[in-house]
Amino acid sequence: MKSFRIAVKSFIVNKKNELLIIKRRSNDIQKPNAWEIPGGRLEPGENPYSGIKRETKEEIGLDIKVLYPLNIKHFIRNDKQTITMIIFICKAIKSQIILSEEHQDYEWVHINEAKEKIGEFFHKDVDTYKKLELHKLF
Repeated sequence: MKSFRIAVKSFIVNKKNELLIIKRRSNDIQKPNAWEIPGGRLEPGENPYSGIKRETKEEIGLDIKVLYPLNIKHFIRNDKQTITMIIFICKAIKSQIILSEEHQDYEWVHINEAKEKIGEFFHKDVDTYKKLELHKLF
């Protein structure tokens, strides 16, 4: 039996055109020490919009406003789990970040420098954001 899950990620940008990235713990099973964006897998039947708010709140303590879907990715993880991931452009409602135990650091990085720090998996999302000039949303 194949394992399939839907995941969501929040591409949180501020008025300075900075992307919020978070660093996984060094002992994480999936991609230790990798820089990524907040999010995770939905509960079965969970609405993606409420799920991204829940996941973001759990991982970094932020309430967010979900603006638009940015990308959809479909892939198989190293542990053979099949994932369909929806990445949403989001805006933070408050600025205080409280990291969960899953992550060890966070950083606001200018969108033009984001690909130097964030994992390659998210490079296309940064490119799409820039190409579509989505900074105008903020």
